[in-house]
Amino acid sequence: MNPYAKLITSTSLILGTTITASSNHWAMAWTGLEINTLAIIPMISKSHHPRAIEAAIKYFLIQAAASATMLFSSMINAWQTGQWDITQLTYSTSCLLLTTAIAMKLGLVPFHFWFPEVLQGSSLITALLLSTAMKFPPIIILLLTSNSLNPTLLTLMAIFSAALGGWMGLNQTQIRKILAFSSISHLGWMTIIIIYNPKLTVLTFLLYTLMTSTIFLSLNTTNTTKLSTLMMSWTKAPLLNTTLMLTLLSLAGLPPFIGFLPKWLIIQELTKQEMTPAALTIALLSLLSLFFYLRLTYFTSITLPPNPTNHTKHWYHNKSTNALIATLTSLSILLLPLSPLILTTI
Repeated sequence: MNPYAKLITSTSLILGTTITASSNHWAMAWTGLEINTLAIIPMISKSHHPRAIEAAIKYFLIQAAASATMLFSSMINAWQTGQWDITQLTYSTSCLLLTTAIAMKLGLVPFHFWFPEVLQGSSLITALLLSTAMKFPPIIILLLTSNSLNPTLLTLMAIFSAALGGWMGLNQTQIRKILAFSSISHLGWMTIIIIYNPKLTVLTFLLYTLMTSTIFLSLNTTNTTKLSTLMMSWTKAPLLNTTLMLTLLSLAGLPPFIGFLPKWLIIQELTKQEMTPAALTIALLSLLSLFFYLRLTYFTSITLPPNPTNHTKHWYHNKSTNALIATLTSLSILLLPLSPLILTTI
């Protein structure tokens, strides 16, 4: 991509996110979301591959429909109450429409179908942006309006997202699709607690962003997109593959890694809110996700590929992101002892 085009798209992404995060008026929030959408589309389609073009068109259609639904929701609320303030969403129909719009933007069940396909058609760095930075503005809107939304509906969507994210990731061979279903599953954990403890949702999102960034950057370094090439990357970068295995276990939520902290706190908070059945259900559903994370770690570090004489060699280009990957990996693996300090900040 042209450096000037890359500068414009990157600046627009930051601008759109800032506008949405700092706005109180529905029109400004909508404007920020539209700037974000228009900025990410060239990054999805920059390879000019038919799959990338298809992913860009799917992303545009879904995001345009979600933005229109959100704007329609705010107009109905303003018509009924005279309020354009984001926090003053009180009309029931508007609340339902907004829940639908945000679920479409985030990729929550049952509006999740577009997300794995778009990630599969994007490059690894663009997939990282779609999984992390592009989720931040809708989550901010969900945080601001969480007191007005239906808790039963959000809980059901969260549990189904955790279930489908774990179930659909079991038989995948493409790593980007596996990480897409991982994102859907983690969004379920964030959504189920957002009404009762919004700060915990923010903490979960930040830690998810940290671990996912580490995984995508590690995969981008070895240019790995499939399980078969992941299995063969051990000979190219053994130390990087070892740390990738530990980061995957952290994303799965296993102690003693930092990924265990948000799941433990969410289950604790749900129990305090007398939602023990929901806590038990989502904890059991996380075992589905744990299976494909363990599958990934197995392919990453335990399986050695066969090496026939006619085996195609993959070139390994050592990219200049080693310091960043080392920092992110250290935080993803070793941050749990600092959890008392993290908890005091929230």
